[in-house]
Amino acid sequence: LPEPEEIFGLARLLLERADALPRDLEGRRVVVSAGGTREALDPVRFLGNRSSGKQGYAIARLAAQRGAQVTLIAGNTIGLEAPAAVEVVHVTSAEQLKVAVDKHSLGADAVIMAAAVADFRPVNVAASKIKKGAGEPNSIELAKTPDILAGLVQSRRDGHLLDTAIVGFAAETGDEHADVLTHARAKLARKGCDLLVVNAVGEGKAFEVDTNDGWLLGADGTEIALDHGSKALLASRVLDALGPLLR
Repeated sequence: LPEPEEIFGLARLLLERADALPRDLEGRRVVVSAGGTREALDPVRFLGNRSSGKQGYAIARLAAQRGAQVTLIAGNTIGLEAPAAVEVVHVTSAEQLKVAVDKHSLGADAVIMAAAVADFRPVNVAASKIKKGAGEPNSIELAKTPDILAGLVQSRRDGHLLDTAIVGFAAETGDEHADVLTHARAKLARKGCDLLVVNAVGEGKAFEVDTNDGWLLGADGTEIALDHGSKALLASRVLDALGPLLR
């Protein structure tokens, strides 16, 4: 039996949607990534981001409730309970996330990359805690982490994920909505995924909160505004758009 909080969350979602929750993912296998990655600097410190994983967990939970067999690949998601009937694979770094996504995406009907992957990692990881020196702070040499989303799209082009729908996420900053959408459109063209969910981030927005909004951009040029609401509501709208892409 699901926990009372999960039952309450589904009931609230049904009220937000104002329609029935479909079971349109019966027999489908869906892979979802969630949370932020952490790139070690020393045994104590890391480079990371503010992602809580709540949006990815909401997507995984809703996909299972809509009938899918779901694998959730989770980075930093402290305090989140595993959704009912969902396989959870825990990772830490971007490289570990890539390995897990590559493994579990084979044969999947859809891969939804909601994780906030660190773009850079320290080139050298200290074996012991870096001490504060008397002079200037130490410089940190960085290297790029794997582009997991672009790698999935390339794998499909190479014939390994022929029937897999690929959904990406983009957290963008900007003074105006136009700035955010301009960055997002460029990212969609660059990555080549089927759908891109775009969030404007900032204080009290997207990260570390229970609500979300944004836009859903399609490779076919469609753009849908995602109204402000619970992260479960946004998750349901993403899955609504995913259905027509499944072969």
